[in-house]
Amino acid sequence: MIQNTHPASYTLTRPDDWHIHLRDGTALATVVPHTAAQFARAIVMPNLRPPVTTASEAMSYKARIKAAVPAGMSFEPLMTLYLTDNMSPDEILRAKDAGVVALKLYPAGATTNSDAGVTDIRKTYKTLEAMQRAGLLLLVHGEVTSPEIDLFDREAVFIDQQLIPLRKDFPELKIVMEHITTREASLYVASETSHLGATITAQHLLYNRNAIFTGGVRPHYYCLPVLKRETHRLALMDAATSGNPRFFLGTDSAPHAAHLKEHAVGCAGCYTAHAAMELYAAAFDSVGKMDKLEGFASFFGADFYGLPRNTDTITLKRETWTTPESFPFGDALLKPLAGGETLAWQMI
Repeated sequence: MIQNTHPASYTLTRPDDWHIHLRDGTALATVVPHTAAQFARAIVMPNLRPPVTTASEAMSYKARIKAAVPAGMSFEPLMTLYLTDNMSPDEILRAKDAGVVALKLYPAGATTNSDAGVTDIRKTYKTLEAMQRAGLLLLVHGEVTSPEIDLFDREAVFIDQQLIPLRKDFPELKIVMEHITTREASLYVASETSHLGATITAQHLLYNRNAIFTGGVRPHYYCLPVLKRETHRLALMDAATSGNPRFFLGTDSAPHAAHLKEHAVGCAGCYTAHAAMELYAAAFDSVGKMDKLEGFASFFGADFYGLPRNTDTITLKRETWTTPESFPFGDALLKPLAGGETLAWQMI
């Protein structure tokens, strides 16, 4: 029997988003309902202003997120702390007791609101030792920030200069390389042990760096790590659709007010939460691998984090629809990736 690799509809276990930016304040009213409509859980990034660096701050932030979940929806934010040079190992015990699941390593200056990030990873070793003992995960933005390193090479250099030595020093620490973008990263994760995983975004599966410049500069396709060459996109597609359980869904959906994205110095980040599963479905469908989407979206992340898989389902239907061009975002507008464009899949 020949399997239909291009089905008319696809029902899968409710997925989770293992990397999301929800911001704070009035922004929550727009972005939380989008994520809650598709995902049962999401790993919430801590790079607010000021960053979330204590367990008590994380729990307060969680309460604000939960308050923005629409009535009748079930959604669980999974909280993280922002790793700094001077974070006390004692905070790790408080975080563990509070239910925090991970800490995020931002190299200082690597991306949005990362100015308080780590300047020298060796300064965090006592904290990392406490994390390894407590079973908290380390989530890394895997890029070096040295200005002499080409923007498109910073992920590969991070692996060689920082990640490989770090993993030798902390072999029992579970690490997630967030939003990988290169062939080098996909091959490295695939070749390593069960303590290393990686998330992949929809935009890095669907687009190469040409998308940023088609018909002019397109700021809503600009994110960090930046979109790469087609050879890297194809490598990521191979990884995501391989069935390897150490590659899983993380949207890195990152909302910014449209006027700040379209500014002379535009913000980095693509907003995809409004149609996340539809975008991933488009990517998997493009290579006839819809049957691999459930593992990537619904099983592998939960397994890596040691959490139970969800039991309810969602259904995607092969039906064209036009995505909204914008959403209200406090006093501003939020323009999503692929805004106003036609998608071939819709969640029903």
